[in-house]
Amino acid sequence: MAELVYPPVLLTAKTMFRVLDNRLRIEGTEHIPATGGAVIACNHVSYLDFIYCGLGALPAKRLVRFMAKKEIFENKIAGPLMRGMHHIPVDRDAGMASFREAVAKLKDGEVVGVFPEATISRSFTVKDIKSGAVRMATAAKAPIIPMAVWGTQRLWTKGRPRHLTKRHVPISILVGEPIVPAPGENRDLLTKELHTRMAALVDRVQAEYPEAPASEEDKWWLPAHLGGTAPTAEAAAELDAKRD
Repeated sequence: MAELVYPPVLLTAKTMFRVLDNRLRIEGTEHIPATGGAVIACNHVSYLDFIYCGLGALPAKRLVRFMAKKEIFENKIAGPLMRGMHHIPVDRDAGMASFREAVAKLKDGEVVGVFPEATISRSFTVKDIKSGAVRMATAAKAPIIPMAVWGTQRLWTKGRPRHLTKRHVPISILVGEPIVPAPGENRDLLTKELHTRMAALVDRVQAEYPEAPASEEDKWWLPAHLGGTAPTAEAAAELDAKRD
Protein backbone atom coordinates (compact mmCIF):
# COMPACT_ATOMS: atom_id res chain seq x y z
CA MET A 1 0.00 0.00 0.00
CA ALA A 2 1.57 3.30 -1.10
CA GLU A 3 2.01 5.83 1.70
CA LEU A 4 2.12 9.15 -0.13
CA VAL A 5 -0.01 11.16 2.32
CA TYR A 6 0.56 9.76 5.82
CA PRO A 7 4.31 10.60 6.17
CA PRO A 8 4.04 14.31 5.24
CA VAL A 9 0.95 14.70 7.44
CA LEU A 10 2.85 13.21 10.38
CA LEU A 11 5.86 15.42 9.69
CA THR A 12 3.63 18.50 9.63
CA ALA A 13 1.97 17.47 12.89
CA LYS A 14 5.26 16.82 14.66
CA THR A 15 6.64 20.16 13.45
CA MET A 16 3.57 21.93 14.82
CA PHE A 17 3.94 20.17 18.18
CA ARG A 18 7.57 21.28 18.40
CA VAL A 19 6.64 24.88 17.58
CA LEU A 20 3.90 24.85 20.22
CA ASP A 21 6.16 22.96 22.66
CA ASN A 22 3.53 20.33 23.37
CA ARG A 23 5.42 18.34 25.97
CA LEU A 24 4.68 14.85 24.70
CA ARG A 25 5.05 11.91 27.05
CA ILE A 26 4.60 8.52 25.37
CA GLU A 27 4.92 5.33 27.42
CA GLY A 28 4.17 1.67 26.86
CA THR A 29 4.75 1.52 23.12
CA GLU A 30 6.51 -1.82 23.58
CA HIS A 31 3.01 -3.28 23.88
CA ILE A 32 2.24 -2.46 20.23
CA PRO A 33 3.30 -5.40 18.04
CA ALA A 34 5.96 -4.65 15.43
CA THR A 35 4.08 -6.66 12.82
CA GLY A 36 0.62 -8.09 12.30
CA GLY A 37 -2.86 -6.79 12.89
CA ALA A 38 -3.86 -5.07 16.13
CA VAL A 39 -6.75 -2.94 17.37
CA ILE A 40 -5.85 0.18 19.33
CA ALA A 41 -8.74 1.17 21.62
CA CYS A 42 -8.32 4.68 22.99
CA ASN A 43 -10.33 6.94 25.29
CA HIS A 44 -11.84 10.07 23.74
CA VAL A 45 -11.58 13.54 25.30
CA SER A 46 -10.77 15.75 22.31
CA TYR A 47 -11.34 16.27 18.61
CA LEU A 48 -7.55 15.87 18.24
CA ASP A 49 -7.23 12.45 19.86
CA PHE A 50 -6.74 10.55 16.62
CA ILE A 51 -3.60 12.61 15.88
CA TYR A 52 -2.02 11.89 19.25
CA CYS A 53 -3.21 8.30 19.31
CA GLY A 54 -1.48 7.84 15.96
CA LEU A 55 1.68 9.40 17.38
CA GLY A 56 1.54 6.87 20.20
CA ALA A 57 2.11 4.09 17.67
CA LEU A 58 5.00 5.74 15.84
CA PRO A 59 7.76 4.50 18.18
CA ALA A 60 6.63 0.99 17.18
CA LYS A 61 6.89 2.11 13.54
CA ARG A 62 3.20 1.43 12.93
CA LEU A 63 0.71 3.58 11.04
CA VAL A 64 -2.81 3.49 12.44
CA ARG A 65 -5.92 3.34 10.24
CA PHE A 66 -8.64 5.09 12.20
CA MET A 67 -12.34 4.49 12.00
CA ALA A 68 -14.08 7.86 11.72
CA LYS A 69 -17.54 9.09 10.85
CA LYS A 70 -18.13 9.39 7.12
CA GLU A 71 -18.90 13.12 7.34
CA ILE A 72 -15.19 13.81 7.87
CA PHE A 73 -14.43 12.07 4.58
CA GLU A 74 -16.94 14.34 2.84
CA ASN A 75 -15.11 17.49 3.96
CA LYS A 76 -13.28 19.20 1.08
CA ILE A 77 -10.04 19.55 3.05
CA ALA A 78 -10.07 16.66 5.51
CA GLY A 79 -11.64 14.14 3.13
CA PRO A 80 -8.70 13.75 0.71
CA LEU A 81 -6.29 13.51 3.65
CA MET A 82 -8.38 10.85 5.39
CA ARG A 83 -8.65 8.79 2.21
CA GLY A 84 -4.95 9.28 1.45
CA MET A 85 -4.05 7.92 4.89
CA HIS A 86 -6.34 4.93 4.26
CA HIS A 87 -8.58 5.58 7.24
CA ILE A 88 -11.97 3.87 7.41
CA PRO A 89 -15.25 5.81 6.98
CA VAL A 90 -18.08 4.79 9.28
CA ASP A 91 -21.72 5.18 8.30
CA ARG A 92 -23.65 4.74 11.54
CA ASP A 93 -26.74 3.73 9.56
CA ALA A 94 -24.83 1.01 7.70
CA GLY A 95 -21.95 0.05 9.97
CA MET A 96 -21.35 -3.46 8.66
CA ALA A 97 -19.40 -2.23 5.62
CA SER A 98 -16.90 -0.35 7.79
CA PHE A 99 -16.68 -3.32 10.16
CA ARG A 100 -15.79 -5.62 7.26
CA GLU A 101 -13.21 -3.15 5.96
CA ALA A 102 -11.60 -2.91 9.40
CA VAL A 103 -11.44 -6.69 9.78
CA ALA A 104 -9.93 -7.00 6.31
CA LYS A 105 -7.21 -4.48 7.20
CA LEU A 106 -6.48 -6.33 10.43
CA LYS A 107 -6.14 -9.61 8.56
CA ASP A 108 -3.76 -7.86 6.17
CA GLY A 109 -1.55 -6.95 9.15
CA GLU A 110 -2.69 -3.36 9.65
CA VAL A 111 -3.25 -1.52 12.94
CA VAL A 112 -6.80 -0.18 13.25
CA GLY A 113 -7.61 2.61 15.72
CA VAL A 114 -11.02 2.96 17.37
CA PHE A 115 -12.58 5.11 20.06
CA PRO A 116 -14.96 2.62 21.73
CA GLU A 117 -16.85 5.37 23.57
CA ALA A 118 -18.00 6.52 20.11
CA THR A 119 -18.21 10.18 21.16
CA ILE A 120 -16.11 12.56 23.23
CA SER A 121 -16.51 12.16 26.99
CA ARG A 122 -17.58 15.48 28.49
CA SER A 123 -16.81 14.16 31.97
CA PHE A 124 -13.24 13.21 30.96
CA THR A 125 -13.83 9.75 32.41
CA VAL A 126 -14.33 6.60 30.34
CA LYS A 127 -17.95 6.26 29.24
CA ASP A 128 -19.70 2.99 28.49
CA ILE A 129 -18.00 1.51 25.46
CA LYS A 130 -19.27 -0.21 22.34
CA SER A 131 -18.38 -3.81 21.55
CA GLY A 132 -17.02 -3.13 18.05
CA ALA A 133 -13.34 -3.18 19.04
CA VAL A 134 -13.73 -6.59 20.63
CA ARG A 135 -15.83 -7.97 17.78
CA MET A 136 -13.38 -6.95 15.07
CA ALA A 137 -10.36 -8.15 17.06
CA THR A 138 -12.07 -11.50 17.62
CA ALA A 139 -13.01 -11.82 13.96
CA ALA A 140 -9.46 -11.06 12.83
CA LYS A 141 -7.75 -12.97 15.67
CA ALA A 142 -5.86 -9.79 16.58
CA PRO A 143 -4.85 -8.35 19.97
CA ILE A 144 -6.56 -5.30 21.46
CA ILE A 145 -4.20 -2.58 22.70
CA PRO A 146 -5.82 -0.21 25.24
CA MET A 147 -4.53 3.37 25.14
CA ALA A 148 -5.15 6.57 27.08
CA VAL A 149 -4.55 10.16 26.00
CA TRP A 150 -4.72 13.14 28.32
CA GLY A 151 -4.19 16.87 27.95
CA THR A 152 -5.67 17.03 24.46
CA GLN A 153 -8.95 18.31 25.90
CA ARG A 154 -7.16 21.54 26.81
CA LEU A 155 -6.67 22.25 23.09
CA TRP A 156 -10.07 21.37 21.63
CA THR A 157 -12.97 19.48 23.14
CA LYS A 158 -16.74 19.37 22.99
CA GLY A 159 -18.51 22.50 24.22
CA ARG A 160 -15.34 24.56 24.70
CA PRO A 161 -13.51 27.10 22.50
CA ARG A 162 -10.62 25.62 20.57
CA HIS A 163 -7.08 26.63 21.56
CA LEU A 164 -5.06 25.04 18.78
CA THR A 165 -2.17 27.49 19.16
CA LYS A 166 -1.92 27.23 22.95
CA ARG A 167 1.72 26.65 23.88
CA HIS A 168 3.44 24.45 26.45
CA VAL A 169 0.48 22.12 27.04
CA PRO A 170 1.65 18.68 28.24
CA ILE A 171 0.13 15.78 26.30
CA SER A 172 0.36 12.30 27.76
CA ILE A 173 -0.11 9.04 25.82
CA LEU A 174 -0.09 5.78 27.74
CA VAL A 175 -0.25 2.36 26.07
CA GLY A 176 -1.40 -0.66 28.06
CA GLU A 177 -0.75 -4.38 27.83
CA PRO A 178 -2.61 -6.16 25.03
CA ILE A 179 -5.75 -8.17 25.49
CA VAL A 180 -5.54 -11.32 23.37
CA PRO A 181 -9.02 -12.78 22.77
CA ALA A 182 -9.15 -16.55 23.15
CA PRO A 183 -11.25 -18.59 20.70
CA GLY A 184 -14.86 -18.60 21.86
CA GLU A 185 -14.26 -16.09 24.66
CA ASN A 186 -17.36 -14.18 25.75
CA ARG A 187 -17.41 -10.83 23.94
CA ASP A 188 -19.42 -9.06 26.62
CA LEU A 189 -16.86 -10.03 29.25
CA LEU A 190 -14.03 -8.94 26.96
CA THR A 191 -15.73 -5.57 26.44
CA LYS A 192 -16.02 -5.13 30.21
CA GLU A 193 -12.34 -6.05 30.56
CA LEU A 194 -11.40 -3.51 27.90
CA HIS A 195 -13.39 -0.82 29.71
CA THR A 196 -11.63 -1.69 32.98
CA ARG A 197 -8.21 -1.53 31.34
CA MET A 198 -8.95 1.79 29.60
CA ALA A 199 -10.31 3.34 32.81
CA ALA A 200 -7.22 2.23 34.74
CA LEU A 201 -4.94 3.80 32.13
CA VAL A 202 -6.92 7.04 32.22
CA ASP A 203 -6.75 7.12 36.02
CA ARG A 204 -3.00 6.64 35.88
CA VAL A 205 -2.35 9.18 33.15
CA GLN A 206 -4.44 11.75 35.03
CA ALA A 207 -2.66 11.07 38.32
CA GLU A 208 0.77 11.42 36.68
CA TYR A 209 -0.07 14.51 34.62
CA PRO A 210 2.57 17.18 35.30
CA GLU A 211 0.25 20.19 35.57
CA ALA A 212 -2.76 21.25 37.62
CA PRO A 213 -5.32 23.90 36.73
CA ALA A 214 -3.85 27.35 37.27
CA SER A 215 -7.08 28.85 38.65
CA GLU A 216 -10.67 28.02 39.57
CA GLU A 217 -11.72 29.01 36.06
CA ASP A 218 -9.15 26.63 34.62
CA LYS A 219 -10.57 23.62 36.46
CA TRP A 220 -12.96 22.93 33.57
CA TRP A 221 -10.51 20.41 32.05
CA LEU A 222 -10.27 18.30 35.21
CA PRO A 223 -12.89 15.61 36.00
CA ALA A 224 -15.21 16.19 38.94
CA HIS A 225 -13.83 13.30 41.03
CA LEU A 226 -10.40 14.98 40.94
CA GLY A 227 -11.78 18.34 42.06
CA GLY A 228 -12.44 19.75 38.61
CA THR A 229 -15.55 21.42 37.27
CA ALA A 230 -16.15 19.09 34.31
CA PRO A 231 -19.63 17.55 34.49
CA THR A 232 -20.01 14.25 36.29
CA ALA A 233 -20.56 11.17 34.16
CA GLU A 234 -24.29 11.33 34.92
CA ALA A 235 -24.55 15.04 34.05
CA ALA A 236 -22.51 14.48 30.88
CA ALA A 237 -24.86 11.68 29.81
CA GLU A 238 -27.83 14.02 30.25
CA LEU A 239 -26.10 16.68 28.11
CA ASP A 240 -25.39 14.13 25.40
CA ALA A 241 -29.00 12.90 25.47
CA LYS A 242 -30.32 16.45 24.98
CA ARG A 243 -28.21 16.86 21.85
CA ASP A 244 -29.01 13.47 20.27
